This record gives sequence, structure tokens and C-alpha cells, in this order.
Amino acid sequence: MLHLIKLSVGTEDVSDLAAWQGDRRGQGPDGLPRHITRMWPKRAEEVLGGGSIYWVIKGVILCRQRVLRFDEVDRGDGIRRCAIVCEPGLVRVAATPKRAFQGWRYLAEGDAPRDLTPGREQEEPLPPALQAALAEIGVL
Repeated sequence: MLHLIKLSVGTEDVSDLAAWQGDRRGQGPDGLPRHITRMWPKRAEEVLGGGSIYWVIKGVILCRQRVLRFDEVDRGDGIRRCAIVCEPGLVRVAATPKRAFQGWRYLAEGDAPRDLTPGREQEEPLPPALQAALAEIGVL
């Protein structure tokens, strides 16, 4: 199984990402959350085997969503775009620092941050900067 890792640019925290995806701007015609990008994953079939997209918010991987499919998007300008269609809902994961990058990267199953233990997903999250600092020193 293979995962994607993607920056959530402009997002302040996990609830901000959830709100954006709940808005029609972050949804496809089927009501599912999606992220549109210009590039098509070369390893799409590996991701579709149960992979997720791990979201980096303010330099920290904080949550993930299972990827359901990749749809082609036509905005009438002749540019082929890819919509990464995800399962609704965000699963919080152990805060993991991640430096900025462009586009997306692939993430092997063994390198993926673990989901938070049951019950912890309802805890009030720490500010991303504090999570990043604690993760950097190995506390989180």
C-alpha cells in the first residue's frame, strides 16, 4: 500500500481543513471531498489499494483521509487536471514534522504516521507550532 502526502496550503488547523472540505468549494459533484491538482499520480493504482492522503498543516502531518479514486477534471481550458477524491472525515494522526515541498510525495506504509489512539481524536488539538516543536524533540 502506498500513500500520498500533501501540503494543505492556507489551512490553520485540522478543523479549518474540515470546514473547507465541508464547503462546496472542497467537494465534487458527488458531495465527496476532493483536492484538484495539475499532475496525475504515476503510482495511482498503488494508492487506490487502500492508501490515504496525509495532510501537512503548518509544517506538521496532522491528519489523513482514505483516497477513493482519481477523477479527471476539465475546466474548459484544455489542461487535464486530477481530482483526488477522498472519503469524508479526517482521521487525526500522531503529529509528525514535515518540511515544505511542492506537489505531493509518496509515503510508504511503514513510514506513515500512526493514527491517534481511540478517544484521543476528540481531544482539543495543540496549536500546530507547538505540535511541531514537541514532535521535533520526540515527545509526540
